[in-house]
Amino acid sequence: MNFVEYPDRELMMLALADKLAGELADFLRREDRASFCVPGGTTPGPIFDTLSGVDLDWDKVSVFLNDERWVPEDSPRSNTRLLRERLLRGKALRANLVPLYQPAPQPEDVLADLEAQLAPHLPISVLLLGMGADMHTASLFPGADRLAEALAPDAPVLLPMRAEAAGEPRITLTAPVLAGAMHIHILITGAEKRAAVERAAGMDPLEAPVAVVLKNATVHWAE
Repeated sequence: MNFVEYPDRELMMLALADKLAGELADFLRREDRASFCVPGGTTPGPIFDTLSGVDLDWDKVSVFLNDERWVPEDSPRSNTRLLRERLLRGKALRANLVPLYQPAPQPEDVLADLEAQLAPHLPISVLLLGMGADMHTASLFPGADRLAEALAPDAPVLLPMRAEAAGEPRITLTAPVLAGAMHIHILITGAEKRAAVERAAGMDPLEAPVAVVLKNATVHWAE
């Protein structure tokens, strides 16, 4: 784990946005395509705001979420909605959004379709993750119903996930897909999460799911 500490959150958001843009640009120069996998929630919003104005060949970038709540896009709980509002606008409007949600009663109903759409964009070029104080990342929650299956080396690309801490059902990328990303960044803030990520490095992923990606990850932290 590479740990980078910043003097304040604003500087961290700007520096990390610049780092992510540089890595995407490198992939586009070498391979003429790139995939960018991002978290939901409000924390990465300032990074998305900056990236949306960056000059990149966005039409050659596929963007998708680490995970999604099983709610329609017009719900305030939708990560896809946040992505459209903060990242997929301005210059980044030309990026290709690969959805993790389709209208259906439960994620199991459309899992095969979603996985088929996602598979051509793997492995992930640049991965940005968040982490909860409980050491979950994406929707890999401690105690979740299918966590052991999602952590397995032969896990499928996507799995539905249900956990008490998650609220509604989720769909999530699994551990092998996340750990197989070419560049892995984890964004956290505050003393509680710093202590949590430091503990997680030596824990079983069943108790600290973020541990599955820490070996090759850069953790970006500000108070």
